[in-house]
Amino acid sequence: MKKNILFFVAILLILTSFSLKKHPYHVGSVEFNFNSKSKTFEITGKFFLDDLENAVNAKYGGNLRFNNDRMKPEMNTALQKYCAEYLKLKTDNKFLKMNYLGFEEDKESVNIYLESETIKSPKKVETAVSLLYNYFDDQFNIIHITVGGQRKSQKLAYPERYLYQNF
Repeated sequence: MKKNILFFVAILLILTSFSLKKHPYHVGSVEFNFNSKSKTFEITGKFFLDDLENAVNAKYGGNLRFNNDRMKPEMNTALQKYCAEYLKLKTDNKFLKMNYLGFEEDKESVNIYLESETIKSPKKVETAVSLLYNYFDDQFNIIHITVGGQRKSQKLAYPERYLYQNF
């Protein structure tokens, strides 16, 4: 299983390192890192820029573009709504409120940043991740959850969206 995860991470890194206009895979990654000092989950999603742009525009009927500073406020608003709908986090049987912090463009990819409300160190973590599923029926997302230095990873392929991990 770990070899498969590493293989898909390698694919993601290779694909994001080349400047491709079209890519053969629809893949993203989401990391949930529990910070024991702030007692929050720090969440980072990484997706191909054009894929995320298309999914958000399809969802909201817009024509928003990354790499356009004038559209950044509107894109932030759209991404905040989009993440609230397609990204959920639950610990110890309680849904967590998540605060959208913003996004950052990195050549052909986009990083999205969120932070959860404060909680005690979780024993059970549940996620529902369906980012880009509204646009691609071959999308897969690699999910990493880290609590207390222990990292667990799994691939979720459309239509799979739920992941449960015990720590």
